[in-house]
Amino acid sequence: MLNAIKRWISGSPSGSDWGAISAWAKQQGHGFKRVKDEVGFVLDGRFEQRSWRLEWGAPQRAYIPTHELRLRIELQLPQALQMLVMSRPLMETLERETFERFTESNQTLIDASTPEEMRWLAMFPKAPLELPKGIRAQFGAVSGEAAEAAAWVDPALGQQLAAASLNLLRGSPPFVLMSLRGRLYMRAQLDDPEPVALAQAVSLFEAAVGSAQRVAAGVHEGVADFSSTSSTAWAHLDPPVDDDPKER
Repeated sequence: MLNAIKRWISGSPSGSDWGAISAWAKQQGHGFKRVKDEVGFVLDGRFEQRSWRLEWGAPQRAYIPTHELRLRIELQLPQALQMLVMSRPLMETLERETFERFTESNQTLIDASTPEEMRWLAMFPKAPLELPKGIRAQFGAVSGEAAEAAAWVDPALGQQLAAASLNLLRGSPPFVLMSLRGRLYMRAQLDDPEPVALAQAVSLFEAAVGSAQRVAAGVHEGVADFSSTSSTAWAHLDPPVDDDPKER
């Protein structure tokens, strides 16, 4: 009875025993765990030789008002490789909030208490993206080096973004894809974590991983023109990882 009341208060999806998700995860070879005393779950999977982690539950960023889907993977990317792709409505909202925050407080510097997403929007140049025609207005990007983000969103990743815009990212909900401290992260608002949406999230994330690895190889080799290589922080539910992006 108490658990039912908790689910009702939290507004969690009906049937949150996660049976369908657990069955799908098992079929795909992913690990599945329910989150104790909270509404949420965790999946563990692999891309090539590296492990990724997917979490769904309460939001850990203020710009996601309901439930949040998060993915992360350790790639040992160059520390200087800082790339960010974001849904356009969220980008415009955060740019406006950043501007208002610093003009109203008369601040001249961006301090570490500001989330990376907001800091990067203020610090880094916008990157031109070669996206399928139907989604060109739906996403924006910034990066320490604009050419890196432009190369990251290659045709394969662009096609995954286009596919996700029909389901997982339909209606342009808050969405962030970023490389930071050698890792790759993805966040998105997702109210109903159906297996179809989760499969789409994993496909999108893995496309971003593969492309990021190619960009990183170009950085490592000193490649200036990434077009030749293009083929195409949160608090954790269980367990915490100390060096992930900190919550603001």
